[in-house]
Amino acid sequence: MKTLHLDINAPEFVADPYPRLAELRESTPVFFDPVWNKLFFTRYHDIAALLRDKRLGRSILHRLSRDELGWPPPNPLTKDFDQFQSHHMLDNEPPKHTRLKSLVMKAFTPARVEGLRGKIESIVNRMLDQAEDRGKMDLLQDYAEPLPVAVIAELLGVPEEDQHQLRPWSSSIVKLYELGYSDQQAVQANQAVVEFSDYIKALADERRKNPQDDLITALVQVEEQGEMLTEDELVANCILLLNAGHEATVNGTTAGFLSLSRNPDQMNLAKQAAREGNQDFFKAAVEEMLRYDTPLPMFERWVLEDFEYQGIPLKQGQEVALLYASGNRDPRKFENANSLDLTRKDNQHLTFGLGIHYCIGAPLARLEMQTSFATLLRRFPDVRLATDKVEYAGGFVIRGHKAMPVEF
Repeated sequence: MKTLHLDINAPEFVADPYPRLAELRESTPVFFDPVWNKLFFTRYHDIAALLRDKRLGRSILHRLSRDELGWPPPNPLTKDFDQFQSHHMLDNEPPKHTRLKSLVMKAFTPARVEGLRGKIESIVNRMLDQAEDRGKMDLLQDYAEPLPVAVIAELLGVPEEDQHQLRPWSSSIVKLYELGYSDQQAVQANQAVVEFSDYIKALADERRKNPQDDLITALVQVEEQGEMLTEDELVANCILLLNAGHEATVNGTTAGFLSLSRNPDQMNLAKQAAREGNQDFFKAAVEEMLRYDTPLPMFERWVLEDFEYQGIPLKQGQEVALLYASGNRDPRKFENANSLDLTRKDNQHLTFGLGIHYCIGAPLARLEMQTSFATLLRRFPDVRLATDKVEYAGGFVIRGHKAMPVEF
């Protein structure tokens, strides 16, 4: 087992991780990083196999105590954040995960997502109306960020006058998914969880008294075999839906536009499809954008029991880091893996995960991105990047941009 340190937060790596990831895939596909204390996997088939392996999980404290793991006491700065984590489906394993996912999916149905199509088109067109006379906008702040927040707010039933609070809360919370966050970020994330939780509790109380046609009402009412969501579970999974439901869309949209801008032949294909109203084209195109430049490039799993994988001993309590961004560019899986091909068929990328923790927000993220790209390129066929220098906002785990000025 090779040992090396991969500085995933180095600005030059965040800006373009792919050359280094390609080197690692060939020379050191599996390595232990003593700084992060994680075992890294870089190849598609290894990542896919481990995501489906139930001997790995998103959480470990249901198997081992903090003392057994050699962990320090819980951080008092993240007390409320840790409570939130313990109640949502992403950071739980069966049987609790099975129960939570089953209840949430009874409310968050494909039909409910599909029913948002008209609303998404309306939101997209309203944002483009506001930008049209200016002839320019920040694709991040004026388009990619507000769209999924408005859609999730519509889905949950958050009134329009309260929606401005959602993105700041989510932005603070997701900082704790990066490696090496600060005490200040911990305090801000914890406070965001407290404020967001109080808001959802009040909204849920209101929906119990006055049901509406929204997801909060459905989650309040959902029941299966006598089981219902507790208040803490309802709150935690609503927060999860916002976080998981928009980070991929925001970063996927800006990364996708940047990819198109750097590949003019593919941009021209997309513009032609937009002119023709070819929705099927954008279904495939969005999958390729998500593969080519992965908005959430790395996820982690805990080893739940000792076992060997491909001759590599994995020990209970060890953490593995799965580099989705590397797997999505693995030439063993994808032909011409470093080329953007919007017509790529059978595009089984890793971006939304695999196995029991496959992203439940994936259908909504896809619908948002398909609609936003098709409408943007149809209405503003001359849209182009208005800067030579695109800056990234910070870490690698949630890899987003500071801004993306465009003109048309």
